[in-house]
Amino acid sequence: MQAPPLAALAGGAWASHRPAILAAPASLRRARLRHGGGRGGRRAIAPARRAQRASCMWCAEFVLRVRKEVERGKLRPDVADNFENLYYNYKNAVLQNGDPNAYQIMLSNMMDLFDRVLLDEENPFTFQPYHKAIREPFDYYTFGQNYIRPLVDFRNSYVGNISVFSDMEKQLRQGHNIVLMSNHQTEADPAVIALSLERSNPWISENIVYVAGDRVLTDPLCKPFSMGRNLLCVYSKKHMNDFPELIEMKRRANTRSLKEMALLLRGGSHIIWIAPSGGRDRPDPLTGEWHPAPFDASAVDNMRRLLEHSGVPGHIYPLSLLCYEIMPPPQQIEKEIGEQRVISFHGVGLSVAEEIKYGDVTAQSRNADEARGIFSEALYNSVVDQYNVLKSAIFRDRGAVSSNPAISLSQPWR
Repeated sequence: MQAPPLAALAGGAWASHRPAILAAPASLRRARLRHGGGRGGRRAIAPARRAQRASCMWCAEFVLRVRKEVERGKLRPDVADNFENLYYNYKNAVLQNGDPNAYQIMLSNMMDLFDRVLLDEENPFTFQPYHKAIREPFDYYTFGQNYIRPLVDFRNSYVGNISVFSDMEKQLRQGHNIVLMSNHQTEADPAVIALSLERSNPWISENIVYVAGDRVLTDPLCKPFSMGRNLLCVYSKKHMNDFPELIEMKRRANTRSLKEMALLLRGGSHIIWIAPSGGRDRPDPLTGEWHPAPFDASAVDNMRRLLEHSGVPGHIYPLSLLCYEIMPPPQQIEKEIGEQRVISFHGVGLSVAEEIKYGDVTAQSRNADEARGIFSEALYNSVVDQYNVLKSAIFRDRGAVSSNPAISLSQPWR
């Protein structure tokens, strides 16, 4: 199924209201500039207050129009409720970033998202086992980048070992395959990776293939972002038994996705991201501390064997992500689709270490099972080490000083 046509909303919900809504915050900023330094407190702030009330009015207008789509039967009530909750959380987060255009950026992004959600409610998009990012007629990739960008505090964000990403690009140009074994923190992980590398390594940003669970392919508020990424669609082991009557269907779907992955790897020049933990990291229930979830050794080994049997040179790198603050998952794993999303403006971290070779770390192992565990543990330990360096840089305000001989932090967007 193709992406829904962009023209479908040309005369729809926002055609006549978008310009006026987006103009309202500008009047607020002009009022502050004109009257912020004037004499006489009441005369100085009254116009600004009027403009602020006007901006709040347009917020209410936006929410009202969402509800009207429910009345028209175009939007399910539960989707509208989740969207409204997301709107307020996203608004509060974006307005923290200090950008003078933050209000307009926020409102424009939420309108774009609503347009996409509404179109998908009318004409649902179905993901194939291998999904290629939709870039036209609507560019879902750029939409996702623009939506997450104002949530990232780039002044307090870091990339570890940026030179290793350049080494990867050389290998990809030679026809090699690359697998990134990573922890998984938020639904925004693909955007965080792409935003962190868009200046230094734009090809990687746009061409990573993500192994994605079914929840981001079915949640109405996630689907528009997933449509902008290259995905291999699988059912996570954590949710395999949620509905017993669907277990066999999920297994067949996963088999199709594995076949697609094997075909990609045989073609060479692919970079694939996978989270061998099978889901997002969550805080320790006793301490509240976040840390990467342990890797599933069988998932690591399956990926390694696919890579080795492709007939193309392949490389496995441990990748670490720290970005839970901008969009943390629910405290507990949820069975139902449609989680509530808490959003913040915060610094993020991305780091990669040198390639880990199976033969090098398992040379002394006594059998295949032991070798499988050793290799998985080596990758996981590297991810944890990198994560701790990123945490020191971002949460302890140490910045690039947190670098060590194995992990060099930088800000490639500066």
